[in-house]
Amino acid sequence: MGEAAERNRPRARPRRPRPVRRIVGTLLLLPALGFVLVLGLALVYSAVMPPSTLMLGRWLTLQPVSRDPVPLSDIAPALPLAVLASEDQRFCLDHGVDFGAIREVVEDEDSPSRGASTLAMQTVKNVFLWPGRSYIRKAVEIPLALALDTLWGKRRMMEIYLNVAEWGDGIYGAQAASRHWFGKDASRLTRGEAALLAAVLPNPILRSAGRPSPGVRRRAARIQAMMGQVEGLSGCLRR
Repeated sequence: MGEAAERNRPRARPRRPRPVRRIVGTLLLLPALGFVLVLGLALVYSAVMPPSTLMLGRWLTLQPVSRDPVPLSDIAPALPLAVLASEDQRFCLDHGVDFGAIREVVEDEDSPSRGASTLAMQTVKNVFLWPGRSYIRKAVEIPLALALDTLWGKRRMMEIYLNVAEWGDGIYGAQAASRHWFGKDASRLTRGEAALLAAVLPNPILRSAGRPSPGVRRRAARIQAMMGQVEGLSGCLRR
C-alpha cells in the first residue's frame, strides 16, 4: 500500500538551473535598461547639445571633428525649410514616425529596409544608434522617435538635427558646414545655399555643397522650388 502511494504521488518538476534563469532575466532586462538610459540622456540633451555617434567614433579614433553648435535662432530659416522640403515634409504633422511610409517599405519585398525615416528617426539614429539599414535598427528607432518627439518638441528636434547632421568628412552641424562650404555663418545662408546643403544630406561624403556636381545642382533646384510649397507646413518651428 505504501509503495503504491509512493508510485502515484506526483513528482515535482525539476527546477530550472539558476544560472539559466539569471541569463534569461538579464537578457530581458537589458533592453529595458537601455531604453531608460537613452531617455535619461534625452533629458540631458533637452538642454545640452549632444554629439552624434559618428562624431564619437571619430574622437575615439583621433580623427578631426569640425562643429560649432548654435541655437536654431542663429540658423537662417531657409535651412530648416530646405531640410523639410528635402527630407520630411510632414515633420510638423506627424508625431515622429510616418507609419504610412513604414507600411509601404515593409510591403516592398525588393527593398525592405530603405527609406521611411522621418527627421525625428534620423535624429535618433544620429545621436543614439548606429549607421546602416536594418529592421532591428528601425524597431529601436520607432519607439525612441515617438518618445523624443514628445519630450523635445519640434523646434528642439530640428535644432539637434541641424547640429549633428554630417555635411562632409568630419564636418558636423549647420554652422561648421556653412563656414566650410560658403565662408559665412549659418545665420547668413541664402535659400540657394540652404538648398545645396539639403541636397547633399543623403550622401555628404560623396556629394559637395561647395563644389556641387550637375546632379546636386539639379536636386538643389528642385528643393528650392519646393521650399515655397512647404513654408505653410513649417509652423511648428516658429516660436
